[in-house]
Amino acid sequence: MSKTAKPAVFLDRDGVLNVEAGYIHQVEDLHLISGVAQAVRLLNDRQMFCCLVSNQSGPARGYYPASHVDALHLRLCQLLQAEAGARLDALYYCPYLSPPEGGTNPEFSRWSTWRKPNTGMLVAAAWEHDLDLSRSFMVGDKATDIDMAHNAGCTGILVQTGFGDRVLTGDYQHHTQPDYIAPDLVAAVEWICQQNN
Repeated sequence: MSKTAKPAVFLDRDGVLNVEAGYIHQVEDLHLISGVAQAVRLLNDRQMFCCLVSNQSGPARGYYPASHVDALHLRLCQLLQAEAGARLDALYYCPYLSPPEGGTNPEFSRWSTWRKPNTGMLVAAAWEHDLDLSRSFMVGDKATDIDMAHNAGCTGILVQTGFGDRVLTGDYQHHTQPDYIAPDLVAAVEWICQQNN
């Protein structure tokens, strides 16, 4: 890490940026959660590096090709731009899933350091974009997002959109200790901006 390394805000996709809809088979079924485009734009305006990090096991499960995930991300970026002139500075996703977890497509069925709660995506982003993980934030709606944040030395923020409220009650995945709990990305970004004043 260089002396110029900057903090980043890492964002999960489903349930944080777009409405949680399970595996999205039709590109047009991806819809932004209210307010997220404005929240991302606020990060852009503050010169905070904004990066998508998402587990996307659809290709490994044989549901659709990796090109479909790329098409979903293109729509996501177009919606952010159209709604608030917002942009993501980088996008990372993990298409891999080990066979014991349900991976069936041989091209993507394997264990991966990129799959949350492993830190591979964050490490790759930090390496490629000169980011300081110790000063960075991870916003997610799952326990694995918070676990990944802590595994990488980031601040973990749990939003209650998507699966977030069920994580807090212990009804989804497992209990975790987020550094901050926000109702949605808008509130999470407001808190991040306060930390960085």
